Amino acid sequence: MKILFKNINIAGGSVKHGNVLIENDVIAYVGVDMPEGVFDRVINGKDKVLMPGLVNTHTHSPMTLLRNYADGYDLDTWLNSYIFPVEDQLNGDDVYAGTMLAICEMLAGGTTCFADMYYFMDKVAQAAYESGIKANIGRCLTCFGDDFTDDVRIRETYELYAQYNNAGGGRIRFDLAPHSVYLTTPAYLEHIASLKQDFPDCGVHIHLSETIKENADCVNRYSMTPTELISKAGLLSGRTILAHCVHLTDNDIDILSKTSSYIAHSPSSNLKLASGIANIKPLLEKCCVTIGTDGASSNNNLDMFEEMHIAALLAKGANGLDPSAFAAEEVIKSATENGAKALGRPDTGVIEPGKKADIVMVDLSKPHNYPIHNTDSNIVYSASASDVCMTMVDGKILYENGEYSTIDIEKVKFLTDKSFNKLFKK
Repeated sequence: MKILFKNINIAGGSVKHGNVLIENDVIAYVGVDMPEGVFDRVINGKDKVLMPGLVNTHTHSPMTLLRNYADGYDLDTWLNSYIFPVEDQLNGDDVYAGTMLAICEMLAGGTTCFADMYYFMDKVAQAAYESGIKANIGRCLTCFGDDFTDDVRIRETYELYAQYNNAGGGRIRFDLAPHSVYLTTPAYLEHIASLKQDFPDCGVHIHLSETIKENADCVNRYSMTPTELISKAGLLSGRTILAHCVHLTDNDIDILSKTSSYIAHSPSSNLKLASGIANIKPLLEKCCVTIGTDGASSNNNLDMFEEMHIAALLAKGANGLDPSAFAAEEVIKSATENGAKALGRPDTGVIEPGKKADIVMVDLSKPHNYPIHNTDSNIVYSASASDVCMTMVDGKILYENGEYSTIDIEKVKFLTDKSFNKLFKK
């Protein structure tokens, strides 16, 4: 299959009014010359821009079922009084429905890959496999006791890895996913770190320093910050995704700067739960920053365009008042190339020959995007998820102009309503 995008701009400003050729699942050509050959489809790029697929490095996709439920609470109250009681009632069918709904939203908004931690993760993997999107999945690991020799979560982790790691031609990947320092123990974290020898190609995905309370409780209990604790446990010895990182100390940042750690910056969730504002400037200088939405119950959407916009503005207006901080091109890189690296996918995240064809076409013809002085600024400051007109994963168009090629959206809505009615209409 050969698809040619002609007369199109590319995010980053490297090519204006150029041509991009897709052959099967890879990008074959990028430039101003017209490639020779016969093409299965030619797409006119007038008033459009191509960008790498957005990579959502931290979410809980089944939580679309809890969208707009229990708003107006801090993280601790929100989790313990509202979220956990509902999650105790979820089954695999609910998780599948919520995940499919999330994937519909993500594809329509230009997200081609996401990192997820939850439970019934075989259903999350199934949804990702069927839809054609890419996903890094991890069974959420929690434990408060000292005896975890026959831990059901660990058993499910091995089963998940055996069944789904590298499924779909490598679209589905596996990561270990301890929830946090407050839903585990130091011994359990050390045990999880020891498991990495059984999963040599996996990373770690964990919440870290999301709230002041989390930090204070950890210091009071263990005389260490959460970063110091997971470092001592051995969880920073490989590729690690660290969600939130709102309240890092200078020493924490120095520790992370010496590791293969990726910060999953989730500004909307942090603001909505009043967790705080991450001081992103030193993180940009010393660490690799990516962008995640968190779940749709604490955001309350999975809109990576909105997340890029808020991230850019917060970096300028908070913690230093620097209008040059987190420039548009840096934000886009965080949401694409950096995210791909965080998920162990160096073969995607940029529009270059030889890379996987995970790309998004954005329509800049609408009034709120006109005129086009700078495409990167358009994407970060003016565009929205609704401007996405095409999302392609591995060269396959999964979403175009409101239509899905692999998903029956009406069936997804039916399944969502079924779960919603079971959970909330009692």
